[in-house]
Amino acid sequence: MRRKGFVPGVAVLLAALVTGCTGASTDGGATTEAKAGETAGPVATPGKYRTLYEPCGAVERSMLRDLLPGAAELPEEQQEKVFRGTAAVTYDTDRRVGCSWKADSPDASHNLRVDVERVVSYAQDVSDDQRAVEVYTRKQDAAQLPAPAAGGQSDTGTPVTGSPATGAASLSGTPAPSGGTASGSPTPPEGLEPRVLDGLGDAAFLDDVLTRAGSTARHRTVSVVFRTSNVIVTVEYGEQPARVTEIPDSKELQEKARGLARKLAERFNE
Repeated sequence: MRRKGFVPGVAVLLAALVTGCTGASTDGGATTEAKAGETAGPVATPGKYRTLYEPCGAVERSMLRDLLPGAAELPEEQQEKVFRGTAAVTYDTDRRVGCSWKADSPDASHNLRVDVERVVSYAQDVSDDQRAVEVYTRKQDAAQLPAPAAGGQSDTGTPVTGSPATGAASLSGTPAPSGGTASGSPTPPEGLEPRVLDGLGDAAFLDDVLTRAGSTARHRTVSVVFRTSNVIVTVEYGEQPARVTEIPDSKELQEKARGLARKLAERFNE
């Protein structure tokens, strides 16, 4: 049998194909092997906090008695139920937790809500703290803190910019009514307006919104929001008087809400 001769053209073609698969690309790009050997860029620093505390047990009983005066008038079994609070339904308690309390009395109803969110960034070049700053800033912008009067300053000593009309939209979305009585005012008095706060976490602000609950009653909600590293905490404290002629007092509600916020902030240093 005659042996078939080897065709030189085929050999050249095969060599070209092999070279094209293993050599550098003609446009100067890196080879597959070079790309595999490249090192990844710097990874952003993870947040300081990896877990969250249980919020329903984070508020001391003595403070709850002060925040929910109506509970003291209830039978002991009902008091315990009020003070236990109701945990918020969340899908990841390492990312978000919350708790709420409510107590009624002949004079007024009080409600309290605490929300704690641990912000996590999934971007390699954005740290958890950076992402938390973005989330916090959106919350502060949404509050539309009123601009201070000429020459006015926030608790931090820096001017506050924002809408001069109202604070954040209330839970009901109803604007604050005009007119008031000696027991309170429809808009917080000077010095108690919604504003940036100093000395609370890494950044904080307070909002104060008066709304109508139903057709006549007025409900005031004071919100204190603060950020510490990659965690954002929101405290909402509200009061609705039984008498429609009364307006909840801003000063008292703000002092109590800020007091609780400070206590919660301290827990992150334990």
